[in-house]
Amino acid sequence: MMTPEMLEIGLVAFTTFFATVGPVDSAALFAALTAGVPTNQRRRTATKSVAIATIILLIFVFFGADVLHYMGISMAALKTSGGILLLLVGIDMVLAKSSGATSTTDDEAEEAQHRDDISVFPLATPIIAGPGTIGASVLLIANTEGNVKFQAMVVMALVANLLIVLICFLMATQLQRLLGITGLNVISRILGVLLCALAVQFIFDGIGTSGLLA
Repeated sequence: MMTPEMLEIGLVAFTTFFATVGPVDSAALFAALTAGVPTNQRRRTATKSVAIATIILLIFVFFGADVLHYMGISMAALKTSGGILLLLVGIDMVLAKSSGATSTTDDEAEEAQHRDDISVFPLATPIIAGPGTIGASVLLIANTEGNVKFQAMVVMALVANLLIVLICFLMATQLQRLLGITGLNVISRILGVLLCALAVQFIFDGIGTSGLLA
């Protein structure tokens, strides 16, 4: 049975992943990188890139917190640093700027133009499974404090966003034509504001549980 706490965790996770993955923005990049590619090959590339990104992100979801614990990184430090990273991503989104946290850098984009298979790089990573999304995955799972039901909500939110990415990739040309640059930037800015608010809350929680203000 779905509890209010589970619903809240799921909504926060879905919103965070939607902002960091950016299905619509990613689809615009996919359309640009696959311009002139036959339809069948575009579909294979889209499916392969999302599958690889899913594997990468699930690895961090299930093992990322354990690795950080082994390294002696506290929950307070994870929340604070993760919140700062997400805040920087959110600010870039509000300003409609591209950064290496959520998309390719200029050098990476140029390198991708000369690759025959772009499904792993730059599509799977860093466009889908970028530093912002990886950080959000570890942070959101760690924030559940071992509650299996809450963890399941985070995983479902992640998988739902990856399915949306796949759909957007398959409809990339139509979405780009429908929304245009202005439409994409409006969506990015709205999601950026929400992400900034969530990031600040993570920072507050991290500082509050660190004992620094005691």
